[in-house]
Amino acid sequence: MELGISTFGEVTPDGVAGKAVHAHQRVQQLLEEVKLADEVGLDVFAFGEHHRPDFVISAPEIMMSAAAAITKNIKLSSSVIVLSSADPVRVFQNLATIDLISNGRAEMMAGRGSFIESFPLFGYNLNDYDALFSEKLDLLLQINKQEVITWKGKFRAPLTNQAIYPRPIQPAIPIWLAVGGTPASAVRAGRLNLPLAIAILGSAPGQFVPFVNLYRESAEKAGHEVSKLPLAISSQFYVAEDARQAADEFYPSYEALMNRVGKDRGWSPMNRAQFEYLRNDGPLVVGNVQLAIDKIMAQYELFHNTRFLAQLVTGFTPHVKVLKAIELFGTKVAPVIRKEIGVEKVV
Repeated sequence: MELGISTFGEVTPDGVAGKAVHAHQRVQQLLEEVKLADEVGLDVFAFGEHHRPDFVISAPEIMMSAAAAITKNIKLSSSVIVLSSADPVRVFQNLATIDLISNGRAEMMAGRGSFIESFPLFGYNLNDYDALFSEKLDLLLQINKQEVITWKGKFRAPLTNQAIYPRPIQPAIPIWLAVGGTPASAVRAGRLNLPLAIAILGSAPGQFVPFVNLYRESAEKAGHEVSKLPLAISSQFYVAEDARQAADEFYPSYEALMNRVGKDRGWSPMNRAQFEYLRNDGPLVVGNVQLAIDKIMAQYELFHNTRFLAQLVTGFTPHVKVLKAIELFGTKVAPVIRKEIGVEKVV
């Protein structure tokens, strides 16, 4: 099983037109994080796209490109690129360029987006939410397979015998579908034989077993080899030497994030009791090294996933402690997981 990190790059809003001090600091920290993740032997680092004042990453491909220049082995991905409001031609060109810079380490996770800010920002109608994603995914997959494209759709200009450059050093860019639990998304990923990434954030992991089964059943019905389907599970994560220390250090950032998002979505305010329930019986992987190992292995027993992504939530956590959590993940948690599953780290 591959082990990696995903981040949205939480930031304290600067509220200025220029001289964005917090944004500058946070981007530098993100580069420190991915460099360390590479050094401690983690497999993947993924940058998520948002267009909000509280997240600094609006252009995952640019962060991936910067990361490519300072790392050696780690795979670089998005988590996600909001494909519905992007141009698939430009997305592919960006990823292919990153692949050339990184010597073949570029990936992407494509998603419809859990936030909707990108739709008005780039001139799309939210009523076309599903149709936009389907059409753009179709175009992206075609570009990924062939150099010269003839294609026609509803939401962008057609392409007639048009060549798309550059091409990646890999035979094709690995394209994952990132989903939150909509059954139609599982069916689509299985039918298209695409890797699936599931974010398990607020529900018990066991509730996603039927969803994963649907994914694999859909792939089998479409004639694909189910045993070769990559599956990633993503959960919010923080590890420290002591379990109580981890909970105390992580909770302020988690509470702030959940209440900030929850205010927009009408959720009840997060409190410490709810947090402890999610940490003990829910999907949160927050604790000491052994707890992290146990939780990741419990998810593996449920899903037999090929990848686990630790979603960092870092708004109020001192950066030195975030770096320590990454170090512990790579040097203490990952080796045990790989040994128990029987996977050797390949460099």
